[in-house]
Amino acid sequence: MSEVNIQASWVSGLQFVATGEGSNASFVLDGAPEHGGKDAGIRPMEALLCSLAGCTGMDVISILKKKRQKITDFQINITGDRAEEHPMRYTSIHIDFVARGNNVSLEALQRAAELSQTKYCGTAASIGAPIDFTCRVEQDENISEADAKA
Repeated sequence: MSEVNIQASWVSGLQFVATGEGSNASFVLDGAPEHGGKDAGIRPMEALLCSLAGCTGMDVISILKKKRQKITDFQINITGDRAEEHPMRYTSIHIDFVARGNNVSLEALQRAAELSQTKYCGTAASIGAPIDFTCRVEQDENISEADAKA
């Protein structure tokens, strides 16, 4: 089993900066203004769909390259429908794969998308499967009031 670690640090309001330990890259998450955010970053549920697009897109491109498909442009459009009641999870997700290139085979594109969704994309598999979810809380009493964020 392979462990993946990220850290999300609170900036202010509803804004966080999330950093991946493996990539050491970061991105900003923020909430909608009507919930106290400033729209200064991607929203968490959008980030989930972005992760899905990146994961499945990397699979599809890799498979198409192995099939010697000459892709010149590739786009993934994802639409997620969310429940109206909390926790407002995704109830359906639709993915459109749009490939352009020289004589790109529709059959190869369809097979690559299918393999990604059914075999290779860990994000898609995680969204569709039960996960053993645990959490732990901790309070650091050594923070001075001057360091505490309001």
